[in-house]
Amino acid sequence: MLLKFTKMHGAGNDFVVIDLITQRYRLRPQDVRRIADRRFGVGCDQVLAVEAPNTPQADFRYRIFNADGGEVEHCGNGARCFARFVRDRKLTSKRVITVETAAGIIELRVRGRENVEVSMGIPVFEPADIPFNAPRRADSYPLSVAGNELEIGALAIGNPHAVLRVDDVAAAPVSTLGPLIESHADFPRRVNAGFMQVLGESRIKLRVFERGAGETLACGTGACAAAVYGMTRGWLRESVTVELPGGKLWVSWGGEGHSVVMSGPTAVVFEGSMRI
Repeated sequence: MLLKFTKMHGAGNDFVVIDLITQRYRLRPQDVRRIADRRFGVGCDQVLAVEAPNTPQADFRYRIFNADGGEVEHCGNGARCFARFVRDRKLTSKRVITVETAAGIIELRVRGRENVEVSMGIPVFEPADIPFNAPRRADSYPLSVAGNELEIGALAIGNPHAVLRVDDVAAAPVSTLGPLIESHADFPRRVNAGFMQVLGESRIKLRVFERGAGETLACGTGACAAAVYGMTRGWLRESVTVELPGGKLWVSWGGEGHSVVMSGPTAVVFEGSMRI
């Protein structure tokens, strides 16, 4: 089958977006791995599938597959690209789009042709719900990694996240510590590892090693997790600019019990088709 796709990115976090409403196909893990391969396929961090919703309150179903073929719960940068894609493809004319994900229902607000705001949901802090092996909820947790005792924040915003504050994000050992944190036994579903440098009360730098994808140029849920962790520790105000290798995202949070809101740019790289 010849499958049409659109290559997109949000702050450098790149995606292959596939319309599975007008095209009838069921993606398999091997399909995703082939599409995501940067040498033998199209190349991307994640493959995003646009499907018809299972629930009447949603406009679409949004599925996210990491480059290793595994399906994950949420992707904030992908959600923004998703919103632009369905409008560009004339699958909807709405500016407020309700989307069903594996992590629940989210709302996407199109602010302009390239800028989309996403209501990311309420952060989850209880260890059992992240999931994270800890006896009780705490502001931070010790994590033993390769003989080092790290202090991390642990929370879920759709996906599980571990956030580590560092003095200099450019010098942070993301390539070595990232995989060890991602696969740590205390995170039974693996985890995204964020390395955060606080530049001020409303500005941070961040690098993220994503489970199933490795280090990416940007991670929307990672940006939200880092900002929220910094807010709970008193390091950050309620609105934060997050500087990632691929660009900037903006995150705001009203405190416990409130949804995190993230906004940022989207871009179309090219369109094409691939034989599956």
